[in-house]
Amino acid sequence: MSMTQEHQTSEGPAGLSRRGFVGGALAGLAARALPLNAAEKDAYTRANTDWLAKLRYGIGVHWTVQSVPRQGPPLPFRQAVEAFDLKAFVEQVRYAGADYVLFTAAHALQLLPAPNPVLDRILTGRTCQRDLIGELADALAVHHLPLIVYWNHSCNGKSDPAWRQAVGYDGKDKGRFADNVTEIIGWMGQRYGERIRAWWFDSPYSLDPSGPHNSVTTDMTGFRFPWERLTVAAKAGFPGRLVTYNAGVDETYLYSTHQDYWAGEMNDLKHPAGSRYQSNGLQWFGWTCLDDRSWVHAKQNSEIVPPLYSDSDMTAYVRTCHANQAPMTFNLGIYQNGTMSQASLELLRRVGGALDGAETRK
Repeated sequence: MSMTQEHQTSEGPAGLSRRGFVGGALAGLAARALPLNAAEKDAYTRANTDWLAKLRYGIGVHWTVQSVPRQGPPLPFRQAVEAFDLKAFVEQVRYAGADYVLFTAAHALQLLPAPNPVLDRILTGRTCQRDLIGELADALAVHHLPLIVYWNHSCNGKSDPAWRQAVGYDGKDKGRFADNVTEIIGWMGQRYGERIRAWWFDSPYSLDPSGPHNSVTTDMTGFRFPWERLTVAAKAGFPGRLVTYNAGVDETYLYSTHQDYWAGEMNDLKHPAGSRYQSNGLQWFGWTCLDDRSWVHAKQNSEIVPPLYSDSDMTAYVRTCHANQAPMTFNLGIYQNGTMSQASLELLRRVGGALDGAETRK
């Protein structure tokens, strides 16, 4: 997903472009501390995706430090996290008939709407006291709605120069960078346990030039990012948690076989699932924008744009995917207070009603 260039809304370190538990269970996750042997590299059993295959459609949101309100100036990030109306957000999800939520933890800028001592150690001022991720997982669980979490390393171009320097992306020792990334994710995995059912990792093409896209902007000579180790860290606290690495729009390239489902980023509804499994052997999963193609609603004093698709196109696409046990995710525009596009919510509600009606008539 592209990292848009906009002005800063965070109280984080000046000059940013808008574009205790580290040890213990995580001690063995460091990239340098415990090298993978051949058996660990080759042997991988994918986690069970049956629960994911049963789902029809879900809501994804890029609610980030770049999100703005419908009108007026945006709040600083920590204040926005405190003010996020979680109850109203979950009510919207249920109104739309969504079966799950894909929530963004960090995107262009590395600021988390939750505590994380590993991240605090790397660069202060990037976390929050309120644990919006944990609260969201708990609120969704009441209604038996799974939570999938999106995370981006935020080392894409010049989006967040202070972060890429602090985390080690530009350092000579890329092992330190890999250590930091795996420890951030491992800590979150241990904290949330089964409350995070899956990870959706973005922008591997900024860490590894081997895929169909290469946006690496640092010297990676002699270094291969340890995807297998990140998968281990991503499953800390819950071995059944699913992992995917996004190779780009419609791409099926595998940065590692150590993942469990296809990321499925797409720009349109032209290619519905033809089977449960993608050509690369992974469980099929899709994610596209329902309204704003920029993914993040970051234009101040503006309404979220109308939905891109008709009721009939949406219903036909989701119906085909669901018949093939392939869940489809729709990214909805969302304002800073947690309110999503009402037009998009209404469209999803109608799609859900049409699907339910067809099931009833069987």
